[in-house]
Amino acid sequence: MPTALRDRNVCYALPRMATEATRRQFLGGIATASALAASPAKARAAEEAEARWQTVRKQFPFREERVPMNAANLCPSPESVARTVTELTRSIDVDCSFQNRARYATDREAARTLVAAQVGAEADEIALVRNTSEANNIINNGLDLETGDEVVIWDQNHPTNNVAWAVRARRRGFTVRSVTVPAQPNDPDDLIQPFLRALTPRTRVLSLTHASNISGILLPVRELCMIAHRSGIHVHVDGAQTWGALQVDLHDLGCDSYAASAHKWFCGPKEVGLLYTRSERIRDIWPNTVAPGWGATADTDLVGARKFESMGQRDDAALTALGEAAKFHASIGTAHVEARVRELASQLKQSLHAIGANLVTPMADGLSAGVCIVNVPSEKRQALFEAMYDEFGIAGSTAGGFRLCPHVYNTREHVERAARGLDAHRSLWS
Repeated sequence: MPTALRDRNVCYALPRMATEATRRQFLGGIATASALAASPAKARAAEEAEARWQTVRKQFPFREERVPMNAANLCPSPESVARTVTELTRSIDVDCSFQNRARYATDREAARTLVAAQVGAEADEIALVRNTSEANNIINNGLDLETGDEVVIWDQNHPTNNVAWAVRARRRGFTVRSVTVPAQPNDPDDLIQPFLRALTPRTRVLSLTHASNISGILLPVRELCMIAHRSGIHVHVDGAQTWGALQVDLHDLGCDSYAASAHKWFCGPKEVGLLYTRSERIRDIWPNTVAPGWGATADTDLVGARKFESMGQRDDAALTALGEAAKFHASIGTAHVEARVRELASQLKQSLHAIGANLVTPMADGLSAGVCIVNVPSEKRQALFEAMYDEFGIAGSTAGGFRLCPHVYNTREHVERAARGLDAHRSLWS
């Protein structure tokens, strides 16, 4: 039996730390450093905290000369997740019999249970799909909409939660209304009011993005859900930029459905994602695909949201490794993950502001998350993108400007290096 299956309860995220006491010491050290931040020992405490985060960084195989800082698109996986995928893929190749593969059904349910607990949902409300795009389209295609109905979207949605609605509207005849929010909101109400004005008695769906990948703006989704539900509107949320970056409690958030990908901030296996559907809404949404395993009749035998993952042959190794990614996050603690993401994003924004960069992303934590974008003329973005990678070893993105998204595998030195790189190439953005 592969090591990843034998040692399913081992905390891979903190190597050579065999005891629970040691794990508590690691996490407690971070909390203690935060508490000391305002004391005379601030510098020493910060150094100690950073040393502990170096333990996390060492779980990722990337080299210091090529530092990933684009979690909004793709994250590296920690060694434990990559090892699980490799070992279980090998196990299937060695013995692809039904007998050998039967155990993966149990592994898949274990992963579902872990993920559901971390996002504040029930296991039966979670479908393990392939990515956010597929999950968005399941909702897009699965809701019964007709001529005269309206769908309200944010113009900063990802194309799979934006253009996809327009394509569907051409087929079904409903109307899509797009909302624009202020580029530099001062408070959550600046983001709420444009949506409030767009809702009408004919609105059936409000389809949002939790945090924008092209501006970094974090929508007050909980408040928008409360407003929409007063009129019986289904609220769908694209959570690609929040699952794995922020603490997410879907029941508290109040949305009817939520989509996300494991390969982004969750640092999980590739081509695995989740679709959460509130239990009361599952029966009202049609599946995109019906494949073997669905059942013998149109009335599915599958339980809850599992009806959305009837897709035929899947990558069992990747689905199992989703559980390893959940354990990695649990070994740090989702609260500590969010705190670190916000700490590094704040450091980055402050450093960029200090050199005079014009930020697309709001400075306030309450209006943004981990995505940080510098305003760069479109014709200069590619040159800056290449220079940052070739000269400073920082892998960013040209989405919305020049985008940097530091995560738990990044260090404060990485963030400082990114700021130095932008300062060295100010002619491309100033």
